[in-house]
Amino acid sequence: MEFLIISGLSGGGKSRVAAVLEDLDFYCVDNMPVVLMPRFAELCLATKGRYERVALVTDIRGGAEGLGDLFRTLNEMKEMGCDYKILFIEAALSTIVRRYKESRRRHPLDPDGVSTEAAIRREIEILRPIRDQANYLIDTSDLTLGALQRKLFRMFVGNAGRDNAIRVNVISFGFKYGIPMESDLVFDVRYLPNPFYLAPLRGLTGLDKPVSDFVFSHEQAVGFMERLTGMIDYLLPMYVEEGKYSLTISIGCTGGHHRSVAIAEALGGFIRERGHTVTNVHRDIEK
Repeated sequence: MEFLIISGLSGGGKSRVAAVLEDLDFYCVDNMPVVLMPRFAELCLATKGRYERVALVTDIRGGAEGLGDLFRTLNEMKEMGCDYKILFIEAALSTIVRRYKESRRRHPLDPDGVSTEAAIRREIEILRPIRDQANYLIDTSDLTLGALQRKLFRMFVGNAGRDNAIRVNVISFGFKYGIPMESDLVFDVRYLPNPFYLAPLRGLTGLDKPVSDFVFSHEQAVGFMERLTGMIDYLLPMYVEEGKYSLTISIGCTGGHHRSVAIAEALGGFIRERGHTVTNVHRDIEK
């Protein structure tokens, strides 16, 4: 089991980090009281593999006294056979002050809202022992969301899985029912010869071999697939580099029964052969 403790400065970006880690298949729990961490670890270990990657966010919100017990608690977890690593999130003092002004929230150590700067400086000192023991350190002062995603990706996925990490959804649909709202890329294949006008094929779908064979018996479909797969091959590494973890490609024909389904199935197979996780959804095939 991969057990990650996320701590750091209030306003540093821990919640955003946890959200990105969830997309990397971590099970994340925010504001976990220190005293409950060993019991939670026991439950995770008892599931025998159900929770392979767990991240717990613990910080000053639980009180300075609770953080003082953190290392004792972590030692207890290690004795249980639960190894862990610490990820510490911080940002420049001026950046955190600005973020608090923009959010109009009070710092946890400044309940009366008198001096955010003083509260941050106090928090820095309280959390220094945790920072000194951290395995990973991220300063979010100048990081965009994409840059943060890339940094976390390098830390917790690494180069070996980097190129194949994006998840791709390939959706077939009928334009008569509207374009899927979640689409990132949309392709129109209504120009292809339509199996609907052949009586033996009308009641079938693009999942059936006779329909797929008919669609790809035409040069228009073969030429389109060559260009489409070449473009997707080019784009996927670009999306990965930008930190995108999910891509939805929608293929549309008139009714969403024949041409779009056959093309979507072929495209999904091509992307799957490249080692990516692919989900094929045929939204309108039963309509």
